[in-house]
Amino acid sequence: MVCKVGKDFFGDNYIQNFKDNGVYTDFVGQTSDAATGAASITVNDAGENAIVIVAGANMLLGREELQKALPAISHAKVLVCQLEISPQMSLQALRMARNSRVKTIFNPAPAIPDLDPDFYKVSDVFCCNESEAELLTGSSVTNVEEAHRAGQELLKRGCGSVIITLGPQGSVVLKAQESTSKHIPVTAVTAVDTTGAGDSFIGALAFYMANYSTVPLEEMARRANQVAAVSVQAVGTQTSFPFRHNLPAELF
Repeated sequence: MVCKVGKDFFGDNYIQNFKDNGVYTDFVGQTSDAATGAASITVNDAGENAIVIVAGANMLLGREELQKALPAISHAKVLVCQLEISPQMSLQALRMARNSRVKTIFNPAPAIPDLDPDFYKVSDVFCCNESEAELLTGSSVTNVEEAHRAGQELLKRGCGSVIITLGPQGSVVLKAQESTSKHIPVTAVTAVDTTGAGDSFIGALAFYMANYSTVPLEEMARRANQVAAVSVQAVGTQTSFPFRHNLPAELF
């Protein structure tokens, strides 16, 4: 994990949480200049969520910290970036990874309308949800057909492949070298809390890309869909993410 937290109670807790879960923390910096980033999350009776993010110390992650993490980035199998740090730092990290032939996953969340066009070119997998795809393409994305069209538009911008997640409708996968897009459905479940569903999908996708590199991207998306479907059946974000031993053996 490469990030920055505040020298405060939440920052200390974050670092301890990483350690408890076996996450390497040498590139997690602490600063007195800002509070640890926080998110205020509301969930309605249907399990749908709305999130207000206060980035805090995240925005102070700079080039110096990235440079320190370069050896780790360049020896990784997969790098995952998003927009909860400064967009230019995410872009720089993705470029570092690409220069070292490390596979990249970019999740444009929280979405910004004026995304630097270079993000598309450095993304092996550009993975977004329907509302992010809508903001980036200017087109409605409420169903599989519209997701196919939005995905084609994003592919044209230079991504290696595009995955648009559609909640209970599964996901749509498009690859630059193929003319057709594929809809990957998901088995219906009763959602209790959808917070973190996209994160669990991307975490699972990164796991499969790192450990099962010969598995087709569509199959990785199918398995990641199943992991995300498990996560929405429990309350919370990280607390809803399943451990390997809680998942069916056929996912591995």
